[in-house]
Amino acid sequence: MARQKGSCHCGAIKFEFSAPVIENGLRCNCSICQRKGAIMSAFTVASDELIITATTGALSTYEFGSNAAKHHFCSKCGIYPFHQSMSAPGYYRINLGCVEGLNSSLLPFEVYDGASI
Repeated sequence: MARQKGSCHCGAIKFEFSAPVIENGLRCNCSICQRKGAIMSAFTVASDELIITATTGALSTYEFGSNAAKHHFCSKCGIYPFHQSMSAPGYYRINLGCVEGLNSSLLPFEVYDGASI
């Protein structure tokens, strides 16, 4: 497991987590993820293993439908760095485009059929 760091675009939200070597990602086809177009982590991170540092008022949350998933974004730059997973409550998926030193556009990814839920 390697220690990873990431942030939103403006740096108002920063985060750290431990993860295996990141070799692939995950995309979801639900209505919000389809619009975000982000490649997310194929693995999940437990809430007690994700260290989040945010300036006051920067971390905002959007919920819809069952309100089980919590999509977090920066209220200053609009970037979505992570979300709390609907399929794994208490766990996060990370927007791999926000991870330092990782070019998420080069990663292969699977598609999760969130539209069918």
